[in-house]
Amino acid sequence: MNKWKGKSKGTILGYRIFVFCIRNIGIKSSYFVLYFVASYYFLFLKKSNQYIFYYFRKRLGFSFWKAKFSVFKSYNIFGKILIDKTAIAAGLRNKFTYEFDGIENLKNLLDEKKGGVLISAHIGNFEIAEHFFADIDFDCQINLVTTDQEVTVIKEYLDSVAVKKSNIKFIYVKDDMSHIFEINDALSNNELICFTGDRYFEGSKYLEAELLGKTAKFPAGPFLIASRLGVPVVYVYVMKEKNLHYHLYARVAEDVKKRDAQGLLNSYTKNLESMLEKYPLQWFNYFDFWDDIE
Repeated sequence: MNKWKGKSKGTILGYRIFVFCIRNIGIKSSYFVLYFVASYYFLFLKKSNQYIFYYFRKRLGFSFWKAKFSVFKSYNIFGKILIDKTAIAAGLRNKFTYEFDGIENLKNLLDEKKGGVLISAHIGNFEIAEHFFADIDFDCQINLVTTDQEVTVIKEYLDSVAVKKSNIKFIYVKDDMSHIFEINDALSNNELICFTGDRYFEGSKYLEAELLGKTAKFPAGPFLIASRLGVPVVYVYVMKEKNLHYHLYARVAEDVKKRDAQGLLNSYTKNLESMLEKYPLQWFNYFDFWDDIE
C-alpha cells in the first residue's frame, strides 16, 4: 500500500526545463517533449501506474486496453498542465483563452462581505485561477491552505521568472493549529480561503465518503473548518480543454447545514464525481487513493 505522505513529486529542475523549452521552442512545441517524459513514467513508475490504472479500470469501468492507454495520456496531460502553469507565470498568459462558468457565484460570495471558502481538488489546474479573475477585474486575495512544503521552493522559482508576481498567498497547516488564526484573519478581510479536499495522508484526521462507487478517506480539516465558519462555500475547478483553452467552474455547496462536516464532504464528493466523469484524464492522485490495492 502506498499512501500520500504530504509532499508531491515535482522539482525545480523540472520547472527549469519547462521554462527553457517554453522560451526557446514555444508552448506547443514543448508539449512534444512530454511524449518522452510520459513514456518514461509509463514504462518505469510501476507503482504509480498500478494506482492510476486501478482508477481507470475499476472506478471508471474502462476496458483493459483503454485503461492502459489512459495511464499514458494522464501523465501526458499532467505535463501539459505544468507547462501551461509555467508559461502563464512567465508572462505568456495572452497565449491562452479562458471560459467562465459560474463566476457569478464567486461575486455573490464576496458581496456578502464575509470572505468565503473555495474547495478544489487535485484535478485540472487550479493554481492559474487568479489569471481568470484578472480578466473580469475580480480583485480579491486568495489564500491557499496547504500541507505541501515543497510548494514554497517551486513558488519562489516561478516568482523569479514571472512577469507579474502571483497573488496567491499560502497558509501552511501547522501542528500548533496557528493556521486557524491566519484563516480567520483572512476571512475578516473578505478574502478567499482555498482548500484541496482530496488528499488525506497518514496520521491526520479523516472523514470517509463514497467516491466513484467506493468509500475513501478524505482530510477532515477542510470540511470541519469550512462547515464551522458560517461563510459561503464554493467548489472551484480550472480544467484544461483542447489547445490552449481553460474552463473555470464555480458551484455553490447547496443544502449543507452549519457544523455538518460530513454533509459538506458528501456534497463535495458528488460534485467532484461530476468533474471526474467529464475530465477523467485530469485526476492527478497517483497513489492508493481507495486503499484497495495489495
